[in-house]
Amino acid sequence: MKRTIAILIAIMMCMTLCAPACADDSGWTIFVYLCGSDLESGSGFASQNMQEMIDSSANSGVRFVVQTGGASAWSNGASPDELDRFEIAGGVSTLVDSQPQASMGDSQTLADFLTWALAAYPSDHNGLVLWDHGSGSINGVCFDELYDLKSLTLRAIDTALGSVKDALPNGFDFIGFDACLMGTIETAAMLAPYAQYMIGSQEVEPGSGWDYKSIGSCLAAEPGADATTLGKAICDGFYQNCAADEQEEEATLALIDLSKIQALCSAFDLYAQNLYEATDNTENFAPICRTIRSGENFGGNNRNEGYTNMVDLGGLISSGSAWSSNAQAALDAENAAVVYQVRGECHNQASGLSIYYPLQVQGSEELSIFRDVCVSTYYLALVNKIAYGFANGGSLEGFSENTPWDWDSMVPNNDGQSTAISFAQEPALDGNGTYGFTLSDKALNNTASVDAQVYMRSEDGQDCLSLGMTSDVRADWSTGRVEDNFDGLWFSLPDGQCLSVNLVDEQDDYDIYTSPVTINDKNTNLRFAWDGKTGELKLLSAWGGIDDNGIAARPEDSLAAGDRIVPRHEAFDAETNEKSEYTGQEYIWSDGDTLAFGPLPDGSYLYSFCINDIFGGTYVTDNAEFAVDQGNITFNASAA
Repeated sequence: MKRTIAILIAIMMCMTLCAPACADDSGWTIFVYLCGSDLESGSGFASQNMQEMIDSSANSGVRFVVQTGGASAWSNGASPDELDRFEIAGGVSTLVDSQPQASMGDSQTLADFLTWALAAYPSDHNGLVLWDHGSGSINGVCFDELYDLKSLTLRAIDTALGSVKDALPNGFDFIGFDACLMGTIETAAMLAPYAQYMIGSQEVEPGSGWDYKSIGSCLAAEPGADATTLGKAICDGFYQNCAADEQEEEATLALIDLSKIQALCSAFDLYAQNLYEATDNTENFAPICRTIRSGENFGGNNRNEGYTNMVDLGGLISSGSAWSSNAQAALDAENAAVVYQVRGECHNQASGLSIYYPLQVQGSEELSIFRDVCVSTYYLALVNKIAYGFANGGSLEGFSENTPWDWDSMVPNNDGQSTAISFAQEPALDGNGTYGFTLSDKALNNTASVDAQVYMRSEDGQDCLSLGMTSDVRADWSTGRVEDNFDGLWFSLPDGQCLSVNLVDEQDDYDIYTSPVTINDKNTNLRFAWDGKTGELKLLSAWGGIDDNGIAARPEDSLAAGDRIVPRHEAFDAETNEKSEYTGQEYIWSDGDTLAFGPLPDGSYLYSFCINDIFGGTYVTDNAEFAVDQGNITFNASAA
């Protein structure tokens, strides 16, 4: 008899472990589509967040239903060979189902999970979180490392959510992205039929991502909390999590009211119509592009880190206000849609939503994807015009809104120089030793911005090491005259080794820079900020940038005592022009160390202008030589 009872108890325990518990439809259920990728297999971040969910559920009315997949190894015992499904409630994680391995980047995999989960776990309040790397409106989210990094595009997510719409007629209370760069208007427009709110970040997220304990704390304090209350708590918890890791400076997260997105899209379309029609006058094209490019952008968008082409929606609208009577209405519509947001000092003007803009066109496939998710026909026509100009060497001859794409036949020219740029006065030194040029009238209408590239010659003069880009140039946009304004100051390690530096974002008295380095034998980019008001240099993070698959890495802690840091530079041979990479000397970081900003070391240098056209192309001038001697700069008459 005792043996029979023991067997029955064992069977009941097995049933508890292997099948969904009897569903309690009161309170909150949050479904988490956890694509681990290298974030899990390399760092265990997914397992860390699952432990936070366990802790979160211990004393609160929240239940998490999680599907794991997409990683070659798991720290928490989940199988890399199957899609495991867990119920997390009451402080306990229970494996309740396993399915054959499938790509987490496939819409059917997401649809299958949601079909099962919504049937097994009905609830008064439902949230959905898509967890992994994110890459904005073009490449989407959830890159499965077991299936060639296939990802869920916005259209794939749309397909999956559409398949379960009948199972949840009123939609999810919120759909959130614990992933980089997904807080875009294109994402919000896609989600609008399926949820009341969206939670997403305009910027890249730290590896630790959201703080799931904040969900439990909110619902323990207010069991009947609605999506607005919980969404605000998620944003605040995320920011506090970033602050604890000293990564709050670049943090963004916003709660978006999806019922307001249709009105926003309509208002934005009217604004975009004004902007597009204004560009029919070629004299308007350049100033419009210049102002858009000067606004906030997110992710990389520079030579070091790659290009996400995600810019701030509010900034884009504001920058075109001189050409549109509908700009304020569009800004008001966005403000109405953004219910709540958190943002660090680096993005204190972020509006809450981003939008795709071709800062540098990555190819026809990117444009094809964007056409399928763009929220405005007039904005699409404007983007097509910019991309056509880039692909057609700076010429809009033959352009129409319906121009078919033949990318291979539309390239700038053989040497990669933008043919949209020409000169009334060629680049040269004047009598005062100032290096400069004057754009032709046509080129002035085609120029978006001008930067300068600085190279340092090696001691033997053979190799030229890139020190990166500087925006210290004088440009008169009324005459087209551009001159160097170089002060000879540069960033370096504490031992005096110069860094190769590119500007990420430039705001009033607050600039963000990035430098390619190796930290503890890992190639990455060191981000830091320059506060012009205080003169303070602040380290922000180490970030791997955008890879060839469009995946945005999650930023990591910048530098700690004992870290080994080595500067990296692009280089070329002064005689053969052969390109290479130069690495500096290893420096061991110590507590109290800071980067330096001061005069370049005495030596020989090269300086060239990089003229960025409005279509995303670049023209690089010949190098002028200059020497530094005890902080004094002298340009030589000859060019290198």
